[in-house]
Amino acid sequence: MKRFECAAVLFDLDGVLVDSTALVEQQWRRWALGRGLPPEPFLRVCHGRRAVETIRLAAPELDAEAEVRAFVPSDEDTEPIRLLDGASRLLGALPDGAWAVATSGPRAVAADRLRRVGLPVPAVLVCAEDVTYGRPSPEAYALAASCLRVPAAECLVFEDAPAGIDAARAAGMTVVGLTTTHPAHQLPADARVPTLAAVHLGRVGRDYSGRPCLELLVIED
Repeated sequence: MKRFECAAVLFDLDGVLVDSTALVEQQWRRWALGRGLPPEPFLRVCHGRRAVETIRLAAPELDAEAEVRAFVPSDEDTEPIRLLDGASRLLGALPDGAWAVATSGPRAVAADRLRRVGLPVPAVLVCAEDVTYGRPSPEAYALAASCLRVPAAECLVFEDAPAGIDAARAAGMTVVGLTTTHPAHQLPADARVPTLAAVHLGRVGRDYSGRPCLELLVIED
């Protein structure tokens, strides 16, 4: 078991709080095949990244911003999403104002996915529209910490994708990797767990300035 102390907890969304892997990959396959492109290059890099960065990496010959603007969800995208183990329990235990979600997806999609699995939409929800650069840039996590008024070094991040872990590290944050979309050896995190079911909130207090002091206990396999 590993013990972490922090003032705030930052969560990625897909692969951490909700399982939307099948839906995301279905959308990328449909989009790529519709343009006569092989889906595999996009599937290899899509997790943890904004769509615009995924297209720039996998198909640099395309106008990525134009492609994203033209994207329209389809009724054919039928794969379900589900709540990941431990997410509801952990969010329910954390004090208000001590956690945030930072995701590479659009705000409307992120809020919809949280509501669909019965999770609260946090006061601080950083989405694709809020940043200039997506992961592995630290911008999204740095913005979430700023909105919570917590130094980056006092944040603990939960991430499932290598690009997201790189982003958290670049922001100067401690990071726990979840092996929901990538194997453990691809996640250079401070600890690795299958889901948030292996994460428990310990002591909760306040420092002299009133900032939360949280203890998180992480049980690694």
